[in-house]
Amino acid sequence: MSHPNALLLPPLSLYIHLPWCVKKCPYCDFNSHQADRFEDAGKLPEEAYLVQLLADLEQDLPFAYGRKIHSIFIGGGTPSLMSARFFHELLDKIRSKIAFVDDIEITMEANPGTFEQDKFREFRQTGINRLSIGIQSFQPHLLNALGRIHDREEAITAVEKSRLAGFDNINIDLMHGLPDQSIEQAMEDLNMAIDLNPEHLSWYQLTIEPNTEFYRRPPELPQDTTLWDIQDAGQARLKTNGYAQYEISANAKKGKQAKHNLNYWRFGDYIGIGAGAHGKLTLIDGQIFRTRKTRHPNHYLGNLAQALSIKEEIAKDDLAFEFMMNRLRLFESFELSDYYKFCYHSPSETFMDSCKLAIDKGLLCAPSWKKNTIKTTEKGQLFLNDLLELFLPG
Repeated sequence: MSHPNALLLPPLSLYIHLPWCVKKCPYCDFNSHQADRFEDAGKLPEEAYLVQLLADLEQDLPFAYGRKIHSIFIGGGTPSLMSARFFHELLDKIRSKIAFVDDIEITMEANPGTFEQDKFREFRQTGINRLSIGIQSFQPHLLNALGRIHDREEAITAVEKSRLAGFDNINIDLMHGLPDQSIEQAMEDLNMAIDLNPEHLSWYQLTIEPNTEFYRRPPELPQDTTLWDIQDAGQARLKTNGYAQYEISANAKKGKQAKHNLNYWRFGDYIGIGAGAHGKLTLIDGQIFRTRKTRHPNHYLGNLAQALSIKEEIAKDDLAFEFMMNRLRLFESFELSDYYKFCYHSPSETFMDSCKLAIDKGLLCAPSWKKNTIKTTEKGQLFLNDLLELFLPG
C-alpha cells in the first residue's frame, strides 16, 4: 500500500556534520578528525566546506517535497571551532533553499574547551537557539582518562557563558560507568550537572565501540552491579529534580525534550549533509531509504561528495524492526497506526503477533489495546535488545 498524499509524509529534519575537533577522544567512534592533521591549525577550510555542504543539500532537496524543516542539529567533531560568519552564511543559504517552521529548533554541539563568550553570542545571533555541551565529567582524573581538553572550572564556566550569550535551551552531555568510577563519583558528577540547571540532560553509559582507542586498549570499567546501582540512583536523582526520562539516555524538564531527537526516534525523515552524515528519507510512493555521505573530509572536499553519496532502500521485510528499533527507545506510548503513518504499510500479522508476544513477556504493555496503543514497560526498557529480537525479520 503506497502513501496517497505528499502532505502526509513524515516531519523533516536536517543534520549537518562538521568533522573537525581539537583532539580525538579515546572513546569516540564518530566521524571526527583532529584539525591540525588535515589543515593548518586554526585555519579550517570554511569556505570550501560551505560550498560542499550546500551542494550536498542541493542533491537531497528533491526528496523534501515541499516540506519545511522542523529541526536542525549541527554535530561533529566540534562545530564550535568554526566561525560565527560560517554559520550565519550557511543557515541563511539553507533557509533560501528550504523553508523553516516558525519555532524551529537549531542545536549546535560545543565543547567546554572551545568557549569564547563573544563568539557564542554571535552563534546565538545566527539563529542557533540550543546548545549541547559535551562535559562528560567534572572530575579531573576521569576527564584525563577520557582524553578531554577541558577541566571542571571550564565546564562550569561554559554553561554560565552560554547563558550570558543568550542561550535559554541547553543540554549537558554527561557519561557514567567511566573507568574505575564509583557510585559516589557518578552521583557527584550528576549533582554538579543538575546544579547548573540545564533544560536537558543526556546521561549515558560509556560503551566501548570498535575503531576507538578504548577498543584497542580497554580500560577497567565498573562491575555490572555497580553500573546497575549508578543507573538506578541516577534516574531517581534526576526525577526528584524535575528531569523526566523520555528516552533511554535522555532526561528533560517539562516541554524541553529535544525536538530533533524525537523526530529521529519516531521514525521521521532527516536529510544528512557533511562528511560521513547519514539521512533517512521517504518518497511519495512509499519507498524509504537511508543515505550516507563519504566520510573522510579530504574526499568530501575533493568534489566527491555527490559521487560518493550512497542511497540504500529499507526492504519491506526490515521495516518492522527498523521502526521498532527507533520507536522503542522512547518511553511514550504510541498507536500502531503510527506504523502506517511512518512506514506506509499496514502492520502485518507477524508484526501484530510479535507485539502480543512482547506483551505476554512483560516487555510491552497496552494501555489501550482497543486503540492499538502500546508502550515499553520498565522491563522492556531494561531488556531492549531482547524486545527488539522479537521483531527481527525471518
